[in-house]
Amino acid sequence: MKLRLGAAALLATLAAGAAFAQTPAPQPVPSPTIDKGDTAWMLVSSALVLMMSVPGLALFYGGLVRTKNMLSVLMQVFAIVSVAALVWVSWGYSLAFTEGSAFVGGLSKAFLRGVDATTQVATFSNGAYLPELVYVCFQMTFACITPALIVGAFAERVKFTGLMLFTVLWLTLVYFPIAHMVWYWDGPDAIANAALAGGDALATASGHAGYIFQLGALDFAGGTVVHINAGVAGLVGAIMLGRRVGYPREPMPPHSLVMTMIGASLLWIGWFGFNAGSNLEANGVAAVAFINTFVATAAAALSWMLVEQAVHGKPSMLGAVTGAVAGLVAVTPASGFAGPMGSIILGLIVSPICYLFVARLKPRFGYDDSLDVFGVHCVGGIVGALATGILVDPALGGQGIADYAAQPGTAQFAFPGYATQLWAQARAVLLTLVWSGVVSAILYFVIDKMVGLCASDEAQREGLDLSEHGERAYNF
Repeated sequence: MKLRLGAAALLATLAAGAAFAQTPAPQPVPSPTIDKGDTAWMLVSSALVLMMSVPGLALFYGGLVRTKNMLSVLMQVFAIVSVAALVWVSWGYSLAFTEGSAFVGGLSKAFLRGVDATTQVATFSNGAYLPELVYVCFQMTFACITPALIVGAFAERVKFTGLMLFTVLWLTLVYFPIAHMVWYWDGPDAIANAALAGGDALATASGHAGYIFQLGALDFAGGTVVHINAGVAGLVGAIMLGRRVGYPREPMPPHSLVMTMIGASLLWIGWFGFNAGSNLEANGVAAVAFINTFVATAAAALSWMLVEQAVHGKPSMLGAVTGAVAGLVAVTPASGFAGPMGSIILGLIVSPICYLFVARLKPRFGYDDSLDVFGVHCVGGIVGALATGILVDPALGGQGIADYAAQPGTAQFAFPGYATQLWAQARAVLLTLVWSGVVSAILYFVIDKMVGLCASDEAQREGLDLSEHGERAYNF
């Protein structure tokens, strides 16, 4: 299940007697129903998120590299999507979204065993369900794009075979556990029924959730699972693979900002499925996530342009699209929790912070993050994850946190306070950084010893299009 509540935080509040002083009598939990509109919306959202990877991310990254490496980046993204999709239906969905430990699920649904046109999964409203295969498809698109994001950190120097092996192992050991920790829970009906049952039932149901979910951390659409996760893995890879031949002495400008702009535009459009689709229902909260995605991105693009105007005396297309992506990243965890004005402020804030990492700190530390995956995705994801703990406050226009136990059958909304929520958000960020960073480093080391990860100096000079694939992106 995607996350829309901090169940553990609110249940602790209830136990301490700090919940609503007066609530109406509990309502019966509605019978499970599937709405055709929700189903249609989620199928469209799945297609939109796939479009983010191919062709969106592929063109965005492809335009940023040199001509001799254009095709290699397209191939890497396309192949990762293909591999990740098969890994997802084989064992990924089961590890991420079945009950196991607090850190990873089990294999009860490996190879989609028991999943068919009749099985259902819960959404975020009592009694509202989706066909399970729709949910499998939607979550599969997230598993496809996340490892593809990592490619940008060591573009123009990674070997294709090693990258494919890394993708399979990284998904299995990093992505699926993080997704389980952040998003897995029993669903609103299970919480409501447990609250009605009394005794230890509520604690038991809450204990089935993933570890980060139990901490009460909020991540509406993937700030931790996707962006911080991929961003820190990219940084570790960029450091361990070393610099590109000639970096930073030789100029390495993007070969086609036109393609990069087209890719960024496709990312922006697809991100509406990414964020608004994460609500799992076609309702008012989906509209909240939709408009937040719209305005935060616009604000971040403008903010980056203003920074460049102040620093360089002129704004750039590269800066505008980079700012837009930073805004998309930052609003992702907050998209269904913040209000539109809070999202605009988030967009305005995130670009100067990411600019600092991209334009100032990266040259100072000397690491070669080719396409600024860490500076935009990891840093932007951290900003968004922490800001979510503030912007969710209803006093700031946020949606509050749903509590299905306080009023079974009709979710109540509350806010535990800035200190409590920010601490939960910070722990989620730190755990993601450590888990992804450490496991990724081990995988890079082992795979490099097995098959090699970094292309030779000669291959880099020739270009990965020819050295890795025997083709050229352009034949003129």
